[in-house]
Amino acid sequence: MWPVQGWALLHLLLVVSFLQADELVCRQRGDPENPQLSKDGDIVLGAILAFHNNWENRLDTHKTKPLPLQCTRGFQYAQAMLFAIKEINNSTDLLPGISLGYKMYDSCASVARGVKVALALTNGNEEVFLMSETPCTRPAQTQAIIGDVYSSLCMAIATVIGPFYIPMISHFATCACLSDKVKYPSFLRTIPSDYHQSRALAQLVRYFGWTWVGAVRNNDDYGNNGMATFIETAEQLGICLEYSVSMFRTDPPEKIKNIVDIISRSTSKVIVAFLSAKEVHVLISKMSEYNLTGYQWVGTEAWIFDSKTAAMDTHHILDGAIGLSIPEAHVSGMKEFMLDVKPLNSSGNELFTELWEKLFNCKFKQNHNQRVCTGDEDISEVHNSFTDMSLMPIFNNVYKGVYAVAHALHNILGCNRTCNKKIQLDPFTVSSTLKSPVTEGDEVYFNENGDPAAKYEIINWQPTQNGIVDFATVGWAKNSELVSCYKLSLISSHSRKLLKINFCSEKCPPGTRKVLQKGKPVCCYDCIRCAEGEFSNITDSITCERCPPEFWSNEKRDACVKKETEFLSYEEIMGCLLTAASLFGTCMTCLVACIFFRYRKTPIVRANNAELSFLLLFSLTLCFLCSLTFIGQPSEWSCMLRHTAFGITFVLCISCVLGKTIVVLMAFRATLPGSNVMKWFGPVQQRLSVVGFTLIQVLICILWLAISPPFPFKNFKQFNNKIIIECALGSAIGFWAVLGYIGLLALLCFVLAFLARKLPDNFNEAKFITFSMLIFCAVWITFIPAYVSSPGKFSVAVEIFAILASSFGLLICIFAPKCYIIILKPEKNTKKSMMGKGGSKSL
Repeated sequence: MWPVQGWALLHLLLVVSFLQADELVCRQRGDPENPQLSKDGDIVLGAILAFHNNWENRLDTHKTKPLPLQCTRGFQYAQAMLFAIKEINNSTDLLPGISLGYKMYDSCASVARGVKVALALTNGNEEVFLMSETPCTRPAQTQAIIGDVYSSLCMAIATVIGPFYIPMISHFATCACLSDKVKYPSFLRTIPSDYHQSRALAQLVRYFGWTWVGAVRNNDDYGNNGMATFIETAEQLGICLEYSVSMFRTDPPEKIKNIVDIISRSTSKVIVAFLSAKEVHVLISKMSEYNLTGYQWVGTEAWIFDSKTAAMDTHHILDGAIGLSIPEAHVSGMKEFMLDVKPLNSSGNELFTELWEKLFNCKFKQNHNQRVCTGDEDISEVHNSFTDMSLMPIFNNVYKGVYAVAHALHNILGCNRTCNKKIQLDPFTVSSTLKSPVTEGDEVYFNENGDPAAKYEIINWQPTQNGIVDFATVGWAKNSELVSCYKLSLISSHSRKLLKINFCSEKCPPGTRKVLQKGKPVCCYDCIRCAEGEFSNITDSITCERCPPEFWSNEKRDACVKKETEFLSYEEIMGCLLTAASLFGTCMTCLVACIFFRYRKTPIVRANNAELSFLLLFSLTLCFLCSLTFIGQPSEWSCMLRHTAFGITFVLCISCVLGKTIVVLMAFRATLPGSNVMKWFGPVQQRLSVVGFTLIQVLICILWLAISPPFPFKNFKQFNNKIIIECALGSAIGFWAVLGYIGLLALLCFVLAFLARKLPDNFNEAKFITFSMLIFCAVWITFIPAYVSSPGKFSVAVEIFAILASSFGLLICIFAPKCYIIILKPEKNTKKSMMGKGGSKSL
């Protein structure tokens, strides 16, 4: 905001007005409207004020009907203007030797009437009777117009007088639309624009966290433009309007009642009222009929510090209201001057009669219903709207407007009469500070739009014990000089505890997210709990964030906790049982080995190929022990060891069983006459076959480890809330090649054992091998689907169970019958018994 630009604009408008006044203006006879208050002077200032509510009331002055409410306000504005003019005329520094006069017209709060009197001020159509031959040489002397209070009326007047470049300075018209210098080139004001107030109100509402509000506005330019700016700013701040309705004081009762019904049915408890004082009076009167209290009102400067509005609120509907007002002002001597209205009586003005009768509720003419006015009543003894000085900031705006014109005139007249149509004013020589004795350095300046700086006090209605409302200042709002930025600071120690406000939707706590309700404003939403694995740690979150891979949401969904790692451990029951079974099998194998070693020279041990039996027992021991590598947290070495050890030890085991099966078959063939088959499968060949079969598996495992070995892997997909630590196969082909080779040897062994199942028991253990291979194959065939379908650590448990089951099957089926004979039937463990039994069966 640049003060000098505003002053330059005012200077330019006044200069053009002076130049146009030099032209000849003829005035014709007619029925012109005369000013209600006037005084001649070297320079005349015009004023358009609302002394009455309407023109009909203006004419109806002899009835007993009380003077309209607006009358006293209009008188107060007039008195403020007269006070400023008196000071200026008495000043030796400002406009020395020049007297200011005035012409004050009554607009009657009517647009049509306001335009009419504006034209009267513009044309200077005083009632003058001149001969037709006499030239009209006296120009109009009105060089600026003060007023009016209504934005719509000012828009109409400014549109009419704009082409004449006559400055119009309003003290109470706040519509932002009036800042348009294209439409209203000569309009200025001493009150901030609603462009600033609307945004400050939105920030005030947001400051208290009121996101669900209702709005009521004047159905005119003031209310519609102001509310439009408020809504735009409110949406940017996340504030939603449940309803926005308009009204005017002349609306039919049905419409007012409909607005009250909307308010009563609403869920929002905050009402933003962009209304003038008259509309507030109408609205609260209707609300009082329905006893609608408990609302938090947010108001504009038009009514928030109006003591008359507070006095009318007998039902305490507006208690606790908060809003913006013009900062308090103090001008020495103004209050006393405004209350001294007796000098008006000297002119015999009708307005004085109306005012006096209104103030003292009397009549100058005899009336049997009212007492007679004497004219000597003491105004200090009455307390009414005229003696109320709560609108002193607005009176000060009138005062500053007059001084702004005076300063501009002073600088223009300082040109020493050298000013002409080509004059170039230097705007930087204009002071923006009032230098009158009573203004105490108060600043008056306009920006390029004709607006002053935006400064507001935040007023809170605080009812006192005696029922009088205390307009407590609880903060302030102002814009900076260069940017449209507002800093709102509330004094908490002075703030009244405001009502608890209902929201369209309660705040969504952490762990939930907002989902908008279909067809409703953004402030209406449902709180949906975050899904598993997602969280929100702030209030009113619009999204839920995904937890990192190694974390999972807690029960409340407001934080992520580290996932539980899962693997088959020795500490859990299943791990303990499998470990115990593995160690038990190892011990049993070692016990059988000890028994066989102890009775290694007995016929039953020697007849069943003792060397392969011991090698088979050793491989079974390794099979039982290799299952322990599957228990515990997988590591890089354990993953490679568990599968390769399992594959090699089982191949060694099956190779021994296969060797024993072949030996049985060969031994039976060797008993036949002329057979020499045993020399082809003697002890050396048996050892070589076992080593050969095992080396093939060793080669497969080496290739597997070299190409793509197993490795520890964290499985995040199988369980959402757990991390499965398992051994990835690396190469699936390697894994299934190891299992396939074991299965191939087992199938071959089963087929050979099945062929030898009917051989005499004395010479073979083919039946036991057949049963053991049958169990072995059944276990590993069922292992495949169980392994694939088992989740997490259970797949490891299935694999261990398959190893242990097949190992126990081999141990029990092959060695249990022999141990039974060795331990419990030693009488059968003789060569004679075996040979006799065998001879009888071979026959």
